[in-house]
Amino acid sequence: MRQMKITVNGRELMATLEDNATTRALVEMLPMTLPMMDLYGREMCYRFDSALPTDNVRNTGYEVGDIIYYPPRRSFVIMYKQNGERFSMQKIGKITSGVEIFNSTGDAEVSFDIVR
Repeated sequence: MRQMKITVNGRELMATLEDNATTRALVEMLPMTLPMMDLYGREMCYRFDSALPTDNVRNTGYEVGDIIYYPPRRSFVIMYKQNGERFSMQKIGKITSGVEIFNSTGDAEVSFDIVR
């Protein structure tokens, strides 16, 4: 499994990535730094200008730490708080520890890079 390093406010988090079309397209864009919006008090979100490919979109719930792609809005999302909602998503990966940092960041610049 591939690993991705996520840096926010000088803190590094690690994520384990899924093997699917969306993740492969995202990895091709790395490294990148994105201005992520804190939405609904539960997720960090960036909306791409164009759609990423998907191959396993499902209407499902999420876990805290999940990194997902929401196709209808071309949204790349880190889920940091649970509210039990279910929606159509393509799972990209999961942050293994430290996701609670997003409880206090608000909108933030977040950097992503593949661990080689």
